[in-house]
Amino acid sequence: MLSWDDFRYVKAIADTRSLSGAAQELSVNHSTVFRRLAQIEKQLGSRLFERSRGGYALTPCGEEMVRLAERMGEDIVTFERQVTGHDLRPSGELRVTTNDTALIHLMTQVFADFRRAYPQISLDVVVANQALNLSKRDADVAIRATERPPETLIGRRAASIAWAVFAAAGKAPQNFDPASDGRDADWIGFGDNLANLKAAKWLKEHAAPGRIVYRLNTVLGLAEAAAAGIGYALMPCFIGSSTPGLTRLTAPVDVVDGLWLLTHSDLRQTVRVRAFMDFAAGEIAKRRKQLEGTA
Repeated sequence: MLSWDDFRYVKAIADTRSLSGAAQELSVNHSTVFRRLAQIEKQLGSRLFERSRGGYALTPCGEEMVRLAERMGEDIVTFERQVTGHDLRPSGELRVTTNDTALIHLMTQVFADFRRAYPQISLDVVVANQALNLSKRDADVAIRATERPPETLIGRRAASIAWAVFAAAGKAPQNFDPASDGRDADWIGFGDNLANLKAAKWLKEHAAPGRIVYRLNTVLGLAEAAAAGIGYALMPCFIGSSTPGLTRLTAPVDVVDGLWLLTHSDLRQTVRVRAFMDFAAGEIAKRRKQLEGTA
């Protein structure tokens, strides 16, 4: 049996004429849209789109499905209007996991604002720098910095996290070029547990091994170490720019992570989960310029 999500996916592909456009509109991965379309067409036993250089064009069957999706969307809006005023306020406990850096520098204020907006929801925040297993219900919602969220989870990319080089204001040179000046500078680096971070790989390319004079096994603390004058540090722009005593030396470098709000598919219709994800996405969007290093 087809679900409402099946209709949403088909309509998004029709509206954008591409899988990538639909993925962006739905805040999912390109591969997720590809697989979902294949499953729907297999279930129906009919092609919904003709693939061409101009994009994805609807077949007659696809046109009928999109028309039905539009009617369903209108019915949903009508229903929402009808139930307005009923007591549907979300309540209960919500367990959210994020890493220590995001908690301290971003999410604590978002959590506080959410509690004011939804006082009937209590938050159980689990700080973990390693990803918890949402399939085992270790948490209801995960806030993760990644370019490849697990395909077993659903959610949305709320923003991009840009990184740049920062230094203590008193140690900041007039002009700094990482390619030419980086190997002569003292750096704050990452512990072995963070060796796979794109930021760690960037630092390995730009800093001389003997000039990494201080290492941390967490991104938390980079800004404070740089402000103390230990060395230059590559860190998320929103952290460096909000830390007193730091000066940004570079534009955002070629290190970008997505900031994702994720949940398990079984929980996506839970009222408190939807309420939190919608609220958090809106609050993060307000901070997008800081996160993306353009403020």
